[in-house]
Amino acid sequence: MQRAAALVRRGCSPRTPGPWGRSQSSAAAEASAVLKGEMELELQRGIKKPFTEVIRANIGDAQAMGQQPITFLRQVMALCTYPNLLNSPSFPEDAKKRARRILQACGGNSLGSYSASQGVNCIREDVAAYITRRDGGVPADPDNIYLTTGASDGISTILKILVSGGGKSRTGVMIPIPQYPLYSAVISELDAIQVNYYLDEENCWALNVNELRRAVREAKDHCDPKVLCIINPGNPTGQVQSRKCIEDVIHFAWEEKLFLLADEVYQDNVYSPDCGFHSFKKVLYEMGPEYSSNVELASFHSTSKGYMGECGYRGGYMEVINLHPEIKGQLVKLLSVRLCPPVSGQAAMDIVVNPPVPGEESFEQFSREKESVLGNLAKKAKLTEDLFNQVPGIHCNPLQGAMYAFPRIFIPAKAVEAAQAHKMAPDMFYCMKLLEETGICVVPGSGFGQREGTYHFRMTILPPVEKLKTVLQKVKDFHIKFLEKYA
Repeated sequence: MQRAAALVRRGCSPRTPGPWGRSQSSAAAEASAVLKGEMELELQRGIKKPFTEVIRANIGDAQAMGQQPITFLRQVMALCTYPNLLNSPSFPEDAKKRARRILQACGGNSLGSYSASQGVNCIREDVAAYITRRDGGVPADPDNIYLTTGASDGISTILKILVSGGGKSRTGVMIPIPQYPLYSAVISELDAIQVNYYLDEENCWALNVNELRRAVREAKDHCDPKVLCIINPGNPTGQVQSRKCIEDVIHFAWEEKLFLLADEVYQDNVYSPDCGFHSFKKVLYEMGPEYSSNVELASFHSTSKGYMGECGYRGGYMEVINLHPEIKGQLVKLLSVRLCPPVSGQAAMDIVVNPPVPGEESFEQFSREKESVLGNLAKKAKLTEDLFNQVPGIHCNPLQGAMYAFPRIFIPAKAVEAAQAHKMAPDMFYCMKLLEETGICVVPGSGFGQREGTYHFRMTILPPVEKLKTVLQKVKDFHIKFLEKYA
């Protein structure tokens, strides 16, 4: 704990948001990551610990946790990367067909060439076709598709376009609490104003429009709220918003003239039989032209999550609709400064939106692998929820989607005092103790934001089932001892 306290003194600790949600990016994850790295090195040197390995339950990196790549995606990527393999009988024809199409659209028939700043044209066409299929025929225009370096790049880029003004006219960006820290970091970097709205933990982290109204009403005295960010399915909270909720949010955005950002990177990760993914784009169009012609919307997807888990390719896209033509021109200019997103990531995104279809050679294997990944995640979501809720002092809402649990933990008053003595947030203190005593690395809830007086941590459900059971049992044992120690 002395090393952890030293990290905190160096600034690797959660920072408290300023007035009206103005926020510095939380560094809670940084502190635990630094300590985790030190512990891994010490284990390699043979230094004795109460554990034999550090378990990285802190980030949603599927393949780092043992998830196997989807064969078809890797086959096409291999063919695109080394086109000589197109003559090999070891690769199926449907994979070769996709690789040829992608390569023919690249300069010099090579992934090593730059693409257009908005992305390879045929890949944008495939993304538009995918969105149209996903949304039951709601049309998507390739000209509204922008390929990105993961979803994070798209989110940062669109926020750069939207932020303006100074003083009380500075752009306010509404984000959910708990939130994915990318948002608070970008808002801080752009010197915008963070406007917090709280998800309803007592109602499975639902989004309540009355809470949005409260947040906007209070923020208008200090900034100009222009942007509303939604993460669905939720990170870190794992909720899946209902269609009715999405309709209410769209109506609210229409009333307040807010630009909607729909972070939908977990759209394939829905596990609860009572839930289904509804895209903001589809619901917007089904609400009629009064909404679909007026509400500005940017939605995001990625290769990193879903069943693919291809974080390292950094592939993603955003679809932007109802953007004013002059603003759209500025967006294209801004994108042209970075030349283009990685073309290999663009190719990976193409395979996600253009997978094998019935009748193609690879369809059966692809379907088996996809369903296996998603089926395992559903089992692990239920396992995690059930086991956490058996532990005194831990409560975990149903994990409806995404890849994480965000359980609420009871921290005794004596532990809060001990945390204060170390100049730490109480849940940071808890997570550091957990890491030092068990080797399990999780992220404190203060890194994502939470209602004052409540404490949480985020843990990924990605480890293989047997390892996940071990992790959950270790957390249970640790928590019981923690409560006894600080009773």
